[in-house]
Amino acid sequence: MSLQLTLAIGAALLALALFCGWRGSRPPDPLKGARMMPWRPLMVLSAAGVMVLIIHLGTLVSGR
Repeated sequence: MSLQLTLAIGAALLALALFCGWRGSRPPDPLKGARMMPWRPLMVLSAAGVMVLIIHLGTLVSGR
């Protein structure tokens, strides 16, 4: 994977993690009904993806 693609996917995953973290931290609203999206697990998965891409970025930069 190229450097530009790695940075683009990393930025998208970071934005997704921040968005899911924001949505998951909001208090529940019983009048609207149950939440249908598992925001916290999505945040953890996207943050794990960011960590994998950071490691991949390190290998790209170091040349190994």
